[in-house]
Amino acid sequence: MLMLPFFTFCNDDNTGTNPDEAKEQTLSAVVAQYVNYTVVATYKSLADESIELYGALVALKQNKTNANVQTATEKWIKARDYWELSEAFLYGAANDFGIDPHIDTWPLAKDELVSELKNNDHIEKMASEDSDGWVSNFLGYGLLGFHGIEYILFENGKPKDAAKITDKELIYAVAVGGDLRNQCFRLEASWAGLDNVTAEKRKKIEDLEMSVTINRGKYSYGQDMLNAGKAGSTKTSFVDACETIIEGCISIADEVGAMKIGMPHTGEDVNYIESPYSYNSKVDFIGNIRSIQNAYLGGADASKRGASLSDFIKTVDSTLDTQIKEAINNAIAKIEAIPYPFAKNFTSVQAGKAMEACNDLADILGEAKKALSK
Repeated sequence: MLMLPFFTFCNDDNTGTNPDEAKEQTLSAVVAQYVNYTVVATYKSLADESIELYGALVALKQNKTNANVQTATEKWIKARDYWELSEAFLYGAANDFGIDPHIDTWPLAKDELVSELKNNDHIEKMASEDSDGWVSNFLGYGLLGFHGIEYILFENGKPKDAAKITDKELIYAVAVGGDLRNQCFRLEASWAGLDNVTAEKRKKIEDLEMSVTINRGKYSYGQDMLNAGKAGSTKTSFVDACETIIEGCISIADEVGAMKIGMPHTGEDVNYIESPYSYNSKVDFIGNIRSIQNAYLGGADASKRGASLSDFIKTVDSTLDTQIKEAINNAIAKIEAIPYPFAKNFTSVQAGKAMEACNDLADILGEAKKALSK
């Protein structure tokens, strides 16, 4: 149904219909699907899972058992997966509010963390009622987010023995987990709108006085995309909005290939290993590529996909659409082929092939951006 108007308006039938208007109408449906079923859906899941992770950390602090460590690691992996599935749209609130570096800076500043855990005054602050706000304001990015918690919970790819986790480490983990949760709330509200999140999330955002609108204006990031071409939106048209979507995909494909895999593989920085304590690196990489797939195919849930960039690209260059989907699948397959764990196999031939596949994906997505002008 979405493609019919495009084909009709492209015909030179002298009806007076503007082809550009028809194209904008088609792409408006693509953007609406993307905002609601890719971005907002992913961030909602991330925010919900961050609540679960925080609860598991609190339970572990209250009762330090191996069973509770296991539960906390499972919650970490699940929340982490939704974060990686969001990285094709880091260009929005995640970038503007500094949320990406706030919750996902790596490598972890391990030496600083060891020192911080010896600072009894700071540990007392982390144990206070507003511990999440304190760590947000006073700890550096290298001590916050997923990887600080990962260091406490994991050892050599497995849940750490509870006896090896100190009480101070758990005080720190709970405080950082609370801050991580708050940042995930902000991501969801920034795209969905503050009125469209739960009362729990809204209260925390309001208590912390977090801005959730673009340029401190009236629009959420989702509204900014949905109102492309209208006064108040930063997007001049739906073509512009779709170019932004593709640019986000290109950026993360390039990052996975050139940096996440490429920097350790080439020897540029052998310590640049994502999620090294949990051995979750390959899952992280695949999540990033699936974030591209979700953005391109029109939804985080395959059963709820609708109007997509793929639909549009197919109408102007069906071969290119096929090539893009094949490149996505190839990048996933090549990453899966890297021997586990990546932290010990980053020099492998398979890692090199995965790096090349991600770089190829970035290149072919560049052709998709050009196709939007057709």
